[in-house]
Parts: sequence; structure tokens; C-alpha cells
Amino acid sequence: MSTESRPSLGDTSPTAGGPADEALPGPGDAADGGEPAGPLFTITELAAEFDITPRAIRFYEDMGLLTPARAGRNRVYTQRDRTRLKLTLRGKRLGLALQEIKQLVDMYDSQADTVPQLRAFLGVLQQHRRQLHQQLSDIEVTMAEIAQHEERCRALLAEAGQPAD
Repeated sequence: MSTESRPSLGDTSPTAGGPADEALPGPGDAADGGEPAGPLFTITELAAEFDITPRAIRFYEDMGLLTPARAGRNRVYTQRDRTRLKLTLRGKRLGLALQEIKQLVDMYDSQADTVPQLRAFLGVLQQHRRQLHQQLSDIEVTMAEIAQHEERCRALLAEAGQPAD
């Protein structure tokens, strides 16, 4: 499977593009002379595009999800960084932990066989689904308890001749 046909962490983003937008160019992708291939982005441009703060982008850098270059004192981001940021935000929307997201994004960044990567992604998704089902069950139990307490309070108010409003 080529890098361009690899699946992403879902595609619900309004900024999602085509297959080339989903591919993660490798760290060695560069034009002649060692310069990064493709457009460069500033932290302000990425923050505006993805509707997040520059501080959030710097946090993702600290977590090792992004590795911008420097142009003087400014950070510059490659298409690879932009794609990694997009996948990170998709993972966040799915409710994945940053460590899980980093592991998955790093796998997509490698040129290795994609079968283990896809199996790992499936495992993460299945575990996340189990957690969400457990949370849903816990919420349903809590909602039933709240309904019982409300019913009891209304009954006590009625006995006292008071309205339940």
C-alpha cells in the first residue's frame, strides 16, 4: 500500500483534502539542496486554518507531534507538519489520548508495511469504543438514579403541600 492511499484518522474535518493531503511526507522528503518540498506555513496560518491557538500548536510540538524548522526566530511548518496536525486534531475529536495519537501518527509517518499499523489502529479504536460504551452505561445508571431522587423529592414536596417547581 502506498503512502498516499493510507487511511487517516477519519475524515470529518471541513479542511480535509484529497489523497495527497492525507499522505504524510517522510522526514527526508525534500527538494534538491535539502530544502523542504512544498509550501511552508507559519504558526499563525495553521492556527487560523484549524481554528486553534498558537499555544495549542506549541503544545503539540512539545509532545513531539510536530517538528517545525526555524526561519530566523520564526517557526515554519511543512506540509508534513500540517498533515500531522490535521491527524492529531482528528484523533482528539475521536477522543483519543495524545499518546495514542502520537503512536498512530508516527506509524503513518513510517514507510514500513501498513498491515501492522492498521491492526494497531483497529485495536485503539476497539478499546476506545469499549470505553465509550462503559461511559454510556455509567451515564444511564446515573440518569436513572437522578430520576429516582427527583421523584422522591417531588413526593416529599407533595406531602408537605408544596409545588414541585
